Amino acid sequence: MQLLLSAGLILIIMSWGILAPSSLGAFFDQALATITTNFGWLYLWVVLGLVIVAALLAFSRYGDLKLGDEDEEPEFSVGSWFAMLFAAGMGIGLVFWGVAEPISHYGAPPPGITANTPEAANAAMRYSFFHWGLHPWAVYSVVALAIAFFSFRRGKPALISSATEALPFAWASKLTVVVNVLAVVATAFGVAASLGIGALQINSGLHAVFGLRVGIASQLAIIAVTTALFLTSALTGVSKGIKWLSNMNLMLALILMLMLIVFMVGPTVAIIDTFTNTLGAYASEFVRMSLRMTPFRDSGWVGGWTIFYWAWWIAWSPFVGLFIARVSRGRTIREFILGTVAAPTLAGFAWFSVFGGAALHMEIWQQVPLAEAVKTDISTALFVMFEALPFGTVMSLVATALVLLFFVTSGDSATLVLGMMSTGGQPNPSNKIKVMWGLLVAGIAAILLLAGGVKAVQTATIVFALPFAVVIVLMTYALWRAIHDDWHAQDVRHKALNRRLRQLAERPPSDT
Repeated sequence: MQLLLSAGLILIIMSWGILAPSSLGAFFDQALATITTNFGWLYLWVVLGLVIVAALLAFSRYGDLKLGDEDEEPEFSVGSWFAMLFAAGMGIGLVFWGVAEPISHYGAPPPGITANTPEAANAAMRYSFFHWGLHPWAVYSVVALAIAFFSFRRGKPALISSATEALPFAWASKLTVVVNVLAVVATAFGVAASLGIGALQINSGLHAVFGLRVGIASQLAIIAVTTALFLTSALTGVSKGIKWLSNMNLMLALILMLMLIVFMVGPTVAIIDTFTNTLGAYASEFVRMSLRMTPFRDSGWVGGWTIFYWAWWIAWSPFVGLFIARVSRGRTIREFILGTVAAPTLAGFAWFSVFGGAALHMEIWQQVPLAEAVKTDISTALFVMFEALPFGTVMSLVATALVLLFFVTSGDSATLVLGMMSTGGQPNPSNKIKVMWGLLVAGIAAILLLAGGVKAVQTATIVFALPFAVVIVLMTYALWRAIHDDWHAQDVRHKALNRRLRQLAERPPSDT
């Protein structure tokens, strides 16, 4: 039933997009305006709440609980685990926005800041840290923790509904189908949004290196070819775990290669200064940015950036959460949260300092036309920067290969995750189910591009993430109660064991 409902809803939207793309685009635009006007605050409060919950769980007594048996060891080394977390959680977004977002904010900063000024440059970096820092990883972490906790400690299926079914309300069990369908639809649109953005980035990379024409025809062809690749990978790959691990490690290696080259051949001192200055500004402005709305200004900046990002992370959270949960068995809650929030946040800060800091320095001091590139086609910004640096062609090739690898890996893993979620948690859904979801996700990405490019992708993501934000609130409440109950039960067992050990130690030796 879940499969029919979720696939049917997606097919209806796809049919609408094929028959009347302008109508679909107009509908999403209207829905976006309504949501950002009336519910933008909800995204801000929910995501900030998840940051607080993650911090409380990590640094409280509950952090010692293990995701599994008390004596269970982690399945993966810290290095391999981190590679999978980082590549799965951010991937294409870092490559696409690493240059484009700071340059965009510099030319069109948050309300109250004059464009193209030093203040705009500082704000550009601060908000880039904010949008890719603790908040998105807290969303992923809490959703993943809920899935892992109920799966590894309670023996439940790896589904979103396993958490909501634990709620102490009579109506909770009736939400199972609705919750799982929402998770599937949010995941499908979240993954499709990234694949659509990936197609734009691959097109721009191939244009920079090989002169491939930039346009909707090229982007649709890229989606078709890469869909064939990830479906082939999904259906013929050997061990899914080994394949994912090798892909994630390769992605991380390419990311580190790009960062190192830009750091060495770019404005190295300016990059270090940017990191230092922005980290301090991020810490001092954390709460203000987290709850910023514009009730007394006619501005769509917060809706177009912060609320879009929060919706994107929420839409991606079932997919990334399930993946993170699958590779995190045996870790304590404290290890889990520090590994899925603190470490990737610092890595993201380093990425934006290198690429964003270099881009702003080149725009301001070297007159490299990055702002013009962002206005013309946002997906070209990275490659315009590479052209102004030594080894630019090599870096363009590496970046394009990285995006292509992410596209195939995300599509491959999405077919499995969507298959699992839509079939009641089956660990190995049939090939037919995988093919169906692969084609649906690719179709959504293509239709969104036809309906309005990146703007339509962003709008659809915000719309479909709204109801799932409510689901995450319910999951978090259920998780907190379950962790409290398990910690209390474990504490009682430990105290009883300690009493027994003291009694044995104090017992006088028996006569022989």
